[in-house]
Amino acid sequence: MEYRRVGRSGLKVSEICLGTMTFGRGADEAEAGRMVSAAMDAGVNFFDTADGYNNGAAEDMLGNILKGRRRDAVIATKFFNPMGGGPNDSGMSRLHIKNAVEDSLRRLKTDYIDLYYIHHVDIQTPLEEMLRALDDLVRQGKVLYTACSNYEAWRLMEALWISDSRGWTRFDCYQPQYSLVVRDIEQELVPVCELKGLGVVVWSPMAGGFLAGRYKPGERQVQGARSAEGWSLPDRFFIANCDEVLQAVLDTARELNRSPAQIALRWVLDQPFITAGIVGARNAAQLRETLATAGWRLPAEVRSQLDKVSALPHRYPRSFEDSMHERRNAAVRRAPKQS
Repeated sequence: MEYRRVGRSGLKVSEICLGTMTFGRGADEAEAGRMVSAAMDAGVNFFDTADGYNNGAAEDMLGNILKGRRRDAVIATKFFNPMGGGPNDSGMSRLHIKNAVEDSLRRLKTDYIDLYYIHHVDIQTPLEEMLRALDDLVRQGKVLYTACSNYEAWRLMEALWISDSRGWTRFDCYQPQYSLVVRDIEQELVPVCELKGLGVVVWSPMAGGFLAGRYKPGERQVQGARSAEGWSLPDRFFIANCDEVLQAVLDTARELNRSPAQIALRWVLDQPFITAGIVGARNAAQLRETLATAGWRLPAEVRSQLDKVSALPHRYPRSFEDSMHERRNAAVRRAPKQS
């Protein structure tokens, strides 16, 4: 297992992060415990959860399972989603953050959270209010590192500027959706994270299971998969030629004698800006297959082929400005050499 720094911080996490969205929905506590043990046996030290996952059940199970092993785990959790029917039971207000962190600490059976994310965008609360509240939590020792998920590039830059200008704790990590069929972050968000030194921990690296081997090109619903159980397949985000990409993954898996899930996840982990990919599973057997993604790399020519088939067209303004440096260079007139 490879361990990578989270942005410019000193925190190191495994390149594979175990997601807990299935804890309490598809996996009971006994099976969740087997998954955590399988992950830790493989070298995973990074666990992702959220207060809103199954109304707190995922946090509660993870806290029970990690009793006695808390120091071996880096726990990331999130706040934002409604956790009650009151007007202050969601969002990023100071009041909700105060209540949310205390509730998460109680469910997780710990006195600190390693990495604390704002889960979604809250347009009803000033960024300053949230960032100051998170800074207070870090100073109190209840949170060690802060982060955000699903933010636009401009909002992320604004948050970083506010924190830097006021001497508050700044985000160390960003969590977006990213896979071979959803590469949008490469155009604006990845450059921000690289410029400002944020780690990138991605969700849905196998596109909600679309690239994991159960689907065939053209299929959008498969028996036994989340698409048939009311879990939405995030296909509205997929690139237009997603079926061509899926076929390329299936072909590559056969050529390399790997599972499609391993190919899709390994492609994500091989991107130079990636800190970790979050993977979920229904049971320990399924997870062990995914964990076999660690310890190897895609051959360069294979990665190049997958890059090409899944590439997004450049959008404005990059599509307009890409060649402007060539125009500038071509305009330089060098003096003729003296004879």
